Amino acid sequence: MLKETAQATSQPVAVTAAPLRVGIVGSGFMGAVHARAAHAAGAALVGVSASSLASAARARDALGAERAFSSVDDLLDAGVDVLHVCAPNHVHFDLARAAVQAGVHVVCEKPLTTDVRDAEQLTREAAQQGVVGTVPFVYRFHPMVREMRARVDRGETGRIALASGSYLQDWLSNSSDTNWRVDPKLGGASRTFADIGSHWFDLLEFILGDRVARLSAQFATQFAAREDRSADTMVVTEDTVTVQFTTAGGVLGSFAASQVARGRKNRLAIELSGDAHSFAFDQENPESLWRGDELGGRTLVRDPKTLAPDAARLCIVPAGHPQGYQECFNAFVADTYAAIRGEHREGLPTFRDGLRSVQLVEAVVGSARTGGDWARGLTQEQAA
Repeated sequence: MLKETAQATSQPVAVTAAPLRVGIVGSGFMGAVHARAAHAAGAALVGVSASSLASAARARDALGAERAFSSVDDLLDAGVDVLHVCAPNHVHFDLARAAVQAGVHVVCEKPLTTDVRDAEQLTREAAQQGVVGTVPFVYRFHPMVREMRARVDRGETGRIALASGSYLQDWLSNSSDTNWRVDPKLGGASRTFADIGSHWFDLLEFILGDRVARLSAQFATQFAAREDRSADTMVVTEDTVTVQFTTAGGVLGSFAASQVARGRKNRLAIELSGDAHSFAFDQENPESLWRGDELGGRTLVRDPKTLAPDAARLCIVPAGHPQGYQECFNAFVADTYAAIRGEHREGLPTFRDGLRSVQLVEAVVGSARTGGDWARGLTQEQAA
């Protein structure tokens, strides 16, 4: 489906790739984020499909797509190179697999699937088909996260003894607040951890270059019932989660996440405490990185002139001109499209990373259901 053109000549000429033809499944908030990133990367947004043709038509106009489709099959038949899956969690596997089997590259919202076996199968089939599959763990694309990773890799922390942090939101703080994610039939067995805790643990393992080996988790549900579109239903997924863990390299850690933390809009905070330096990143203040030692703390700012190459690469505006979430998403999609064209992009989260996240979600759910029993053996590679 990728087309290349070049004029016949006796001299070598540059080969120009035609814009990727992109389709999006899903008409909600994430569909719009993906669409903006696809446009920014120079792709042609061929079409969008949604729960109904009417919804798809509205999304077509809002997202700047060429056509509306009543089904993902029709969208795939239109000849897309990449399918962005932005639908509810329970259909990720079927939609992504349909694209993979059609030889179409996939960007699938997390969780990749709601079951480890499905994630294994999808990862395996994508490799067999030779298609690129990525999952938007986009906080990796904050330049100061890459700077933190580079400094850890250079050994600036010394020996890391503790990893700590949280991911706090308040968008479900009232019993009247609801969303399809509350329903486990649509969102899966975990809500808060799968939805936001998965991002934190992806960052942890990405920055450390180390994996969680064992963990103990606890869930709490603040509201036993929430208003539903049809009727009040008992809430069985967690509003709050805490996790204790140990990495394969011996780092001890603690983590808390909540979607009922009043006043916190999207606060992902991660801190690594080393015997030489400590580093901390706060997603609500993404233009800086905190570095601490026995003399106190210092704030490092995003300045491409002073950052590690992998961090500087992601700086699209000069220091002092803020970058944020959409810029992270744009960089992730641009790197995905570069990978489709055969280029290497450091730190691109693939289906394997999506599979790893599903493995951790399953371990957290299993531990919480037993009152915090330790889940072990989490460094083992999953079949793919």
